[in-house]
This record gives sequence, C-alpha cells and structure tokens, in this order.
Amino acid sequence: MRIGLLTEGGYPYVSGDARLWCDRLVRGLGQHEFDIYALSRTERQEDEGWIRLPPQVGRVLTAPLWTAQSDGLVYGRRARRRFAEAYGELAAAVCAGPEAVGAEVSGEGAASAGVVADRFASALYGLAELARDEAGLVGALRSEGAVRALERACRAPGALRTARTARVPDLLTVAAHIERALRPLSLDWYTDDGLGSVDLCHAASGGTAALPGLLTRHFFGVPLLVTEYGVQLRAHYLAAATVEEAPAVRALLAAFHGGLTAEVYRAAALITPGNAHARRWQERCGADRAKLRTVYPGMEAERFADVGEGVEGSRCADPDTLVWVGRIEPAKDLISLLHSFAEIRKEEPKTRLRIVGAPADGPDGATYLAHCKALAAQLFPDEAEGVHAVGDNPVSFEEIGGPEIPSLAEAYASGALVVLSSVVEGFPISLVEAMFCGRATVSTDVGAVVEVIGGTGLVVPPRNPRALAEACLALLRDPERRERLGAAARARALELFTVEQNITAFHGIYLEIVSHSPVSRVLVDDEGEPLPFGLPAEAHVPGRWTESRLMTAGRPRWAEGAPVRATVPAPVAVSVGEGA
Repeated sequence: MRIGLLTEGGYPYVSGDARLWCDRLVRGLGQHEFDIYALSRTERQEDEGWIRLPPQVGRVLTAPLWTAQSDGLVYGRRARRRFAEAYGELAAAVCAGPEAVGAEVSGEGAASAGVVADRFASALYGLAELARDEAGLVGALRSEGAVRALERACRAPGALRTARTARVPDLLTVAAHIERALRPLSLDWYTDDGLGSVDLCHAASGGTAALPGLLTRHFFGVPLLVTEYGVQLRAHYLAAATVEEAPAVRALLAAFHGGLTAEVYRAAALITPGNAHARRWQERCGADRAKLRTVYPGMEAERFADVGEGVEGSRCADPDTLVWVGRIEPAKDLISLLHSFAEIRKEEPKTRLRIVGAPADGPDGATYLAHCKALAAQLFPDEAEGVHAVGDNPVSFEEIGGPEIPSLAEAYASGALVVLSSVVEGFPISLVEAMFCGRATVSTDVGAVVEVIGGTGLVVPPRNPRALAEACLALLRDPERRERLGAAARARALELFTVEQNITAFHGIYLEIVSHSPVSRVLVDDEGEPLPFGLPAEAHVPGRWTESRLMTAGRPRWAEGAPVRATVPAPVAVSVGEGA
C-alpha cells in the first residue's frame, strides 16, 4: 500500500523530533511505498538537509512552518464573505470556553461541548475549502479582518471571561499564532496525484502535523492514523506555563489547540499512544477509548547486546558507582540527585556518581549544568589520600564520546546501578537503554516510568532525596538482587521495546485500517461517466497494472470541469463495456 507519512520538525531532516523512529519504521516496512510530507520548524533545520532515505520512499514534499510569504491574493467579494464567515465561526468556537478543548463533561455540558466541537470543525474545513478554491489563505489570515473577527468573538455574550480582557496586542499575538498553525491549509498537497493518491495518512504527531491528514480525509476520504509519543496538547500546556503571556492569550491559544486536538482525535481511524501515560492524556483531551492502541516506541537492542549479555561487560562494572544518563535540564532534577548522593556517601563513602550527558539546547541548559557543577563542588570537596596529593570529586560530569566513555553502551556499563531523578518525564528512553544493558534501576515515579520498568526496578516519589538515597543503598548493598533485577529488566525490554515489535505492530495496524476504511475511487469513461467495474482488483497489488486515472467518489469533479479520462487498454475496455 501507499502511505503518506506526515511529520513536523523531524523526518527526513537530519535533526528533529521522532527522526529515528520514522526512519526505522520506513526501513522496516519495505513492502510498502512511502511518500513523505514534512513541515520544517526552522531555517537551520532545512539547511542541515535530509538523512539518506531508503528506496521505498517514493517522493518527499516539504514546506516551512517558520516562514510564509504573503500570497498576494486579492479576494473578490464572495471569497471575502466566505472567509469572514468561516474565520468568524472559528474565532467564536475558540472564545466559547474550555468545552472546545474536548474535556470530559456530562449532561448539558456534553451537549455544549459537541456543539462547540462541530462549530470548530465546520469552520476549519470551511477555511480549507476556501484555501483550495482560492489557492492560498496566508494573506487573509494576516488581515485586519481576522483580528476584528477575533475581537468580536471575545466581546460576544457567552465568551470566556478571560477572553473579554484581551487587548489589541493580545489579539494580534493570537491571530499570528493561528495563522502559523493553519499554514498547512494553503499548501498544494491536496490533489488527486498528491495526498489524494495515498491509501493511508500516518501523522507522526498530533497538532499541526496531523492537519494535512485531516484535510486529506475531508477531501478524499483517506483514513488517518495518528501516533503520539508525546501528546502535543500537553506539550503546549507545559510550554505556555513557562512563557510570560497575557492570560487572555494563554486562554485563547489553549482553546484553539484544544479544538484542533479534539478534531484530530475525532477524525482519526486509530490513535497510537506510546505509553499509558500518553493514553490517559489523550482520553482526557477527547480521544475515543475504542480508537486507542498503545504501541511502545522501538529501540535498537543490538548496540547494547555486548553489555547486556556479555560476562565481560558485567565484570567491567564498578559495584560502587551510580550512573545517570540523559539531557541535562531542570526537569531532570539533578539537584535532588546530588543531595541524595550526599546521603548515600554518608553510608557508603566509596560510592561514586557519574553524570553522563550534554546540556539542553539554549542558555538555560548551560546555566543549569553550571549550577549543578557548583553544587557538586560545594557538597563534595575534592578527596586526597594525603596533604600533598591531588584529589578528585566523587561526582563527575562527562559526555558520550570521551576517552573514558566512547559509546552510550559503555556509559551504562561503567556502573552497577542506573538512576533517574526526573520530575517530568514522558517515555524514559534512558531507562529502556539501561534495561537493554541488564542494569538494575532506581527511578522517580513520573510519566511512564512504572509502566516501562514493571517490577524490574525500584521506584520512589519525585523530589524526595532521602527516599532516592535509601533505594540506591538497598541495591548497592545487595549484588544478587541487582543482578536478578537487571536480568529481568533486559528480558522485559527485549519483549516490549525493540524495533521489531514496533514495526510488526504498525504493519498490522496499517492492514487493519485499510481493510476497514478503503479509499473509494471511481473510474470514468471518455464521456465523463462512471465506469462500472473499471478498477480491477489487481490494482491493489503492489505495482502498476493499469494506467487509469483515478478520482475520488466522495467529491465528483466531472460535473465541475473537464472530465477525467480513463486510459484502459483496448481489450479490457471492450470487455467492460459488454459486461456493463
């Protein structure tokens, strides 16, 4: 079958989200053909280029989200009226209240939520149809009319109380954000030989990445599959909490993204969260439980095999060393880990802590790393055997690729126990890597940690250094228990978190979706009339058995313009005509 893979800020670019997962999926499903439709986030990402693509990728179409020049279109009176009506409905749905987010409500609230959701969807598809008919929507979304429509919606009876406080700068900010989010509406991807020709759209994330899939389903009836290893709406909420915006801006943008998320979940044939934590978020944001299928992200187990299976790798581990691996940022709460290690050192003076990782991008990551290093120097003065000797700190900050830790597998092999101290976590990749290496773990109870480790590690509350220290001491003092937990962790990881299980799961999901919601297309003859039995069953077999031009049954176009001609070989055309 032919898959339209929809991405935002990731595959096929060298850097970005879900890049490795997408590449493994495409390479693993070599029996299918993939078309990549990618939205880039930054100019730097585009300049870095693409990774090397496998042969099953038929074509790649890209579009920038970070910039959009005005299309220069001047709408006529009728088009301006259509835009005003559709955008006004969208603004009214956004300003209507939290029901648009798809929250769980009951009674009259449920009916109200349904009305708001329908209003949002109707307005969204109205704008999409206008963009398709007029070849663009960028200028209209940036127009003064859009800002005025937002202002009227904020001042209307029944609008959010917070929205009523919006000032002109706030409205301009919201309008600019909505324009950026809706840029995929103006793309030229929605044609019979574009996204309309695929059998299935697979969005690698929710939100804006899934928007082309929504439109393809609306225009052509192509089913949509949405995969979220990190729930986009949750990410928006967390990001909004760290940005200094006016309350009206935060409320309106939350309602907009909530409405978009609810429509994506409603339209999707299936939704595949990466863990139960993401699944609960999706249900809370309006996803139908019957559509949810948990598919754990696949990871390469082979590069950790030498450490996980080899006796030599196990003997290299220092029984007195704790290892932390990850990206250094405040959410990882290394401050609590350092205080916890101070408690451990009081009981076991020989213990060492290796912090392996690079700071997160931006100045905040570097600042946090410097703060952690200063705290480590304060808590643990350099040790020396004598007054004339040079000592070192029991806490070391290292990066992969150095002389002592040339690879990620060797980072986990360097210690007997792997620690995770996060206060916010989605799917804990470092824990899975430690499990592949056969290492026992001590983790904080956040995100999908408990779901990932099962009963193969110890879990403590977050921001509790004393509890973290006691759990680490319990395993440091019991080598047999460490070994037993490590072996169980590796067995669990090999069963649930490999690339092979991920690819097998999606192969089955693809077949299930297409078998239940096939794309219905109609072949027409030279007169522009539907041709019964004109599409043979062999057309669904990989390869090109016919040269027929196809069109979508749900939106007959022969009444609107020139007919779509069928180019069926002569003998077949004669037999079909006689049979008809």
